[in-house]
Amino acid sequence: MIVVREEGPTMPGWLKRLLSAPNAFYAWGLGRIFGHRFLQLTHTGRKTGKEYRVVVEVVKYDRTTGEAIVMSGFGRRSGWFRNVSAGTPTWVDFGHGRVRADHRVLDTEEAAQTLHDYEHRMRIAMPLVRSALGRLAGFTYRDADADRRRLVQILPLTAFTPHH
Repeated sequence: MIVVREEGPTMPGWLKRLLSAPNAFYAWGLGRIFGHRFLQLTHTGRKTGKEYRVVVEVVKYDRTTGEAIVMSGFGRRSGWFRNVSAGTPTWVDFGHGRVRADHRVLDTEEAAQTLHDYEHRMRIAMPLVRSALGRLAGFTYRDADADRRRLVQILPLTAFTPHH
């Protein structure tokens, strides 16, 4: 069961293990099959200094700059979000090897517009996606600007720009 809190949900251990399964594709050198739809984010623990890896969906990818925008589906309490926000070293990997990356958390307006554009591109899947995002955020999420702004405050969007 996912427990929703104001800062975002926590998840049970079995779900955490299930969601970490895509890391195996990157470990086996198969991450490139995901193209630019997913990336493996390597982040450093702010307390432990240990490296952690998580595969996240890319909401927007800029082919010119390589910037990839992802959503923290488990909110600001997500381990990767807290580690990255603390300024620890970060790398991104689209299946061709990891590259150091800078990050920035999108402001509400840019994040809401980015999510709107994503919804437009993913029209067919959006009823299911909206339902899932609403459950993660703890409210009924509809295709409305006010809901979108509220959602991205609970589930922030972060842009990663690789060093070239």
